[in-house]
Amino acid sequence: MWQALAVAPRFVSAALLLAGLVLAGCGTQARSAAPPTATIAAAFKGSPPALASLHAQANQLLAGGPNAFHLRLEGLRGYPVVVNKWASWCGPCQTEFPAFQRASVKYGRQVAFIGIDGKDSDPSAQAFLRRFPVTYPSYVDPDESIARTIQAAIYYPQTVYFDRQGKMVFDHAGPYETAAALEQDIRRYVLR
Repeated sequence: MWQALAVAPRFVSAALLLAGLVLAGCGTQARSAAPPTATIAAAFKGSPPALASLHAQANQLLAGGPNAFHLRLEGLRGYPVVVNKWASWCGPCQTEFPAFQRASVKYGRQVAFIGIDGKDSDPSAQAFLRRFPVTYPSYVDPDESIARTIQAAIYYPQTVYFDRQGKMVFDHAGPYETAAALEQDIRRYVLR
């Protein structure tokens, strides 16, 4: 029995070392894929007013809770909406944000993009958005009250798709690994 106890600390140390090496290998930093300002301006020129109002609030954190969020959704009726729930502390959110940076520019004249920043602090979220600027606003949701109203309070990240009538049509739990995968779902679920 004493021999087993003597081996346990070595085993624990080896396990911790292995875990540290694995985590260090996963520490690859995502890089921003935000297009230049001139490219964004050209892509959004002539956007419909409802979508232009989103573009005007690019990269902002908006307050107002579920009421403000749902008023925005109502104002976007007639357009498909892609809602991405993220947080600055979420590693997979960082890896997928470049896909949203690309897709929101490519489809921004046809599709509304909105973020929900959940369980986060404003300074951390603002720093995240400086690192990964997007062409749409995010609603602050520290207690996930907004996320719960669209059944998105479990996963980080989580992307919920609404059709032109405001009906939820798809829920993608987890990160998008590539911009192509995100764009495929946009075409499949809201641009049919």
